[in-house]
Amino acid sequence: MGGFESLGKLLMAAGILLLVIGAILSFGEKFLPFGRLPGDLFVEKENFTFYFPVVTSLIVSVILTIVLNVLFRR
Repeated sequence: MGGFESLGKLLMAAGILLLVIGAILSFGEKFLPFGRLPGDLFVEKENFTFYFPVVTSLIVSVILTIVLNVLFRR
């Protein structure tokens, strides 16, 4: 039964993580303008649009690195 206990903890942690991510995606735009931060590239011409969220990608990468290091540290 020891395997089911660790699986249960993993599923609860994943559920909490998904809940937090969902809340950030739903309500976070009011507080954090992800995708519209200074440093995100946006070029719009007559028939061409290019968008690359440089700063947003860096922030998400740092946050995920910290979270995953905390979760998987032994």
